Amino acid sequence: MTSVKKSHGKSHYFQTHASSVGRGLYLGMAGWSILLAVIFVAPFGYILFQALDLGVSWDDNFANSLVPLRNTFLLGISVALSAAVVGTGLAWLVVRTDLPARKVWAIAAPLPLAFPSFVGAYALIAGFAKGGFLEELLSPLGIHSLPSVYGFWGAWAVLTFFTYPYVYLPVQARLSTLPATFEESARLLGRRPLEMFATVVLPQTWTAISAGSLLVFLYTISDFGVPSLLRYLTLTRSIFDNRLFDPPTAVAHGLVLAVLAFMVIFAERIISGRGLSEEGHLSGDVAYRQALGRWRWPTTAVVAGWLGIALVGPLVVMGYWVVRGFLNRGRITGPLVLSFDGIWEPARNTLFIGVVTALVTVFALLPLARLTARYRSRLGAVCSSLVLAGFGLPGLVIALAFVFWVLRSPLVGFYQSLPLLVLAYSLHFGAQATRVSETAVETMPQQLEEVSHTLGAGRLRRFATVDLPLMSPGLLAGGGLVLLSTMKELPITLLLHPIGFDTLSIRIWAAAEELAFAQAGLESLVLVGLSAVLTWLLIVRRVRL
Repeated sequence: MTSVKKSHGKSHYFQTHASSVGRGLYLGMAGWSILLAVIFVAPFGYILFQALDLGVSWDDNFANSLVPLRNTFLLGISVALSAAVVGTGLAWLVVRTDLPARKVWAIAAPLPLAFPSFVGAYALIAGFAKGGFLEELLSPLGIHSLPSVYGFWGAWAVLTFFTYPYVYLPVQARLSTLPATFEESARLLGRRPLEMFATVVLPQTWTAISAGSLLVFLYTISDFGVPSLLRYLTLTRSIFDNRLFDPPTAVAHGLVLAVLAFMVIFAERIISGRGLSEEGHLSGDVAYRQALGRWRWPTTAVVAGWLGIALVGPLVVMGYWVVRGFLNRGRITGPLVLSFDGIWEPARNTLFIGVVTALVTVFALLPLARLTARYRSRLGAVCSSLVLAGFGLPGLVIALAFVFWVLRSPLVGFYQSLPLLVLAYSLHFGAQATRVSETAVETMPQQLEEVSHTLGAGRLRRFATVDLPLMSPGLLAGGGLVLLSTMKELPITLLLHPIGFDTLSIRIWAAAEELAFAQAGLESLVLVGLSAVLTWLLIVRRVRL
C-alpha cells in the first residue's frame, strides 16, 4: 500500500511539473543528457576498442587480475565507510552543535582536498622512516621501532584523511537547510542526542551521505599515487605498471575497473533509492544547536587532532622544505634552493582553469540532475550512472582516451587546447557535481515552485529567483569539489595541456621529479593557499552556521 501511494505521488508530481515546464523543455533536457552520456562513455569505448584490437583474452590477461581486484575493492569500501563516518560526524558537529570555533573548523574541514594524494603519502613515509621525525620524537620514551606504513593500512589512512571532504561538503550543505523543527520535536519527545541523530538527522541526510561515499569509493579505486608509493597492488597501479610492457594486461585490468565502477554505482542507486525521500523545506534563520555538554571540549580536541593530522602534518613538511630553501638562497646550489621566479603564472593558470571547469561542469550537468532527481526519469538515471562511472577510471586512462579519439577525428585541431582540457576535466570530475547537484535539486521545496508557477512567474524568472538560490549551497559544494580536484589533477594536465600552459600541479610534479623539495614545497603551499581562499568564497561563506 505504501509503495502504491509513493508511486502515485511521484506520477502526480511528474504530471504537474511536466505541464508547467513544457514538453519541449523536457525533451531538450533529455536530448542534452543523452549527448552528455555519449561524451562520458568515450573512455569506456576506448578501452573496449583497445581490448578487441589487442586480442585480450581471459587466460592470458584477466586471470592475474583477481589479487588487484580484491585489493581495490577492499580499499575502496574501507575508505568509503571511514570517510562517511568522519565526514558526516564532522558536518553535524560544525552545523548542528555548539562546538567551539565552529567557523574555524568549517573553513579547515574541506581543505585536505587541496592536497595531491601523493603529497600525503610522501609525508607519511617521511614521518615513519628510519631516523625520521617520529623516531626522534619517540626515542626518549624508549620507542625505537615504528610500524611499517606500507600496504593496506597506510593507503587506507592517507586516502581517508584526504577524501572525507567528499562526504563532508554535501552533508554540510544538506544540514544547513534542514529545518530545526524536526530535532526540536524529537527533543521535546525525550529523544537523547544519539537517538535524535540516528532517527532524525541521519535519514534526512542519507542521500548526501550516499552521494559523497560513492565519490570517495570511485576516487579511491582510480587513485594511483597512494597505492604506488605505499606499495599496495591495485588495478590502477597494475594499469600503470603494464601500460608499456604489457598493454593487453593493462587494458584487461582497465575493463575490470570499469565493470567494478558500474557495479558499485548500480548498487548505490538501489540503496539510495530505498532510503527516505528528502523533500526540501525552508529552514529557519537560526538552526537547532545540540548542546554537547561535558563532551564539548573532548569533542573539540578530537576534531582539532583530526584536522591537525590532515592539514598541519603535510603543511609542516612543506614548510620545512621552504624554510630550508629560503635559508640556502645565495649559499648553495641544488635541489634545496628556493626560487620565486615563474611561480605566479602557473598559479594564475591553475585558478583560471579550475574556475572555468567548475562553472562548465556544474551548469552542463544541472539539466541531467534535474531530469534524474526531479522527474525520476529512467533515462536520466542511466545517463547519470555513465557520468558517475567516469570518476572510477584513472585520469591516465581518460587522457589516453581523449588523445586516441581526437587524433582519429576531424577535431584533431583541438588536441592540446584549453577546450579539450576543460572537457577532459569535466568528464573525469563530473561525478563530483552530478550527485551533489541531484541532492540539491531533490531537496528543493516543491511548494515554492508550484506557488511561483501559479503566480505567473516565467521559467527563467523562477529559475533565477526560486530554484537557483535554494540550490546554491549544493551547487557550490559540487562546484567546489570540481574546482579543488581540477587544481591538483596531474595525468590529464600532463597529456592534454596546451604548450606553455603550466599549472601548479605540473610544477610540483616536475620539482619532485628533480628532487627539488624546497620548490615543490613552495608551490604546494601556493596551491593550498589558493584552494583555501576559493573554498571560503564558494563554499564556506555561503553555509549558514
